[in-house]
Amino acid sequence: MTSMTHPFTKMIAGIGFTFLIAIVGYILALAPGFSRVGQLASAIIIAIIYRQFFGYPEFFRSGIHFSSKYLLRFAIILYGLKLNVDIILQDGLGLLAKGAVAIVFAILLTVYIGKKLKANTQLALLLGVGTGVCGAAAIAAVSPIIKTKDEDTAIGVGIIALVGTIFSIIYTIVQPLLPITELQYGIWSGISLHELAHVALAAEPAGEDALAIALLAKLGRVFLLIPLCFILIFWMRNRNDDSNTKVSFPWFLIGFIGMSLFGSYILGDIIPVSDGTMNAVSQITTFILTAAMVGLGLNVSLKDVKNKAMRPLIAMVTASILLSFVMYWIAGI
Repeated sequence: MTSMTHPFTKMIAGIGFTFLIAIVGYILALAPGFSRVGQLASAIIIAIIYRQFFGYPEFFRSGIHFSSKYLLRFAIILYGLKLNVDIILQDGLGLLAKGAVAIVFAILLTVYIGKKLKANTQLALLLGVGTGVCGAAAIAAVSPIIKTKDEDTAIGVGIIALVGTIFSIIYTIVQPLLPITELQYGIWSGISLHELAHVALAAEPAGEDALAIALLAKLGRVFLLIPLCFILIFWMRNRNDDSNTKVSFPWFLIGFIGMSLFGSYILGDIIPVSDGTMNAVSQITTFILTAAMVGLGLNVSLKDVKNKAMRPLIAMVTASILLSFVMYWIAGI
């Protein structure tokens, strides 16, 4: 067995391959137009295009699997550092309640419309979770719990990134025309838009105060990802009660909670850390998540995507539009 065919070498090469596409996605996201899409979606698009033209890179399979499974979980754990539990519990309880309404509304409505359209149930559920909670990170967190295919997870992330970007641009256009205050607009953005980046993109033009409260509202929805995951675990176990299927506990969720508590009460308070360091950790987290999404994107075959994704997409867009209207009313209360 040569060094190039050794299993460990193949795995390292495969991880490096996902990193390479992630870097290309990062560079592409710096370009005009793609900057609004973000590096996550840009990298997934590149991975999907690669798969269609060159096929699945079998030599890199073990490394790609490692990225899509284990790097994904590691990125979710690091994502916990973005969540300041103390701020949410002290200042964001009202926003937390509104965020809970948004999550329940988005998930139930997306799944309901998906059933009416006879859409792929798991993909509709993923899109409902992504719409209600925090986009790609939420989809990545719940996909192992509900045991979705890698292809469905990647499609879900791509749809969330695209639709969320379109919605955030529309928000910035209509903001000057709306009869609400800047703070109310910030709350509306924070409790209705998909990704954290989408919230920042939409709220920033309304000023620093609007941006701050928008991000606080969004982080409240991220916080609610924790109880949502436990609810889904309970649901899956009851659903599989009469079968031999076992739902393994997502231990990475404990890591997510632990990192949230560590970042909220230890970093900065007990262990001094600069804003530059935290920003670097945030960028590393996003990059690792991007590499994981590349692994998922390489599993996507476009042959069946049109029939599989179109109906869940319609369900998700419809639910997102209705969510925007309902949350607009709630934000103004």
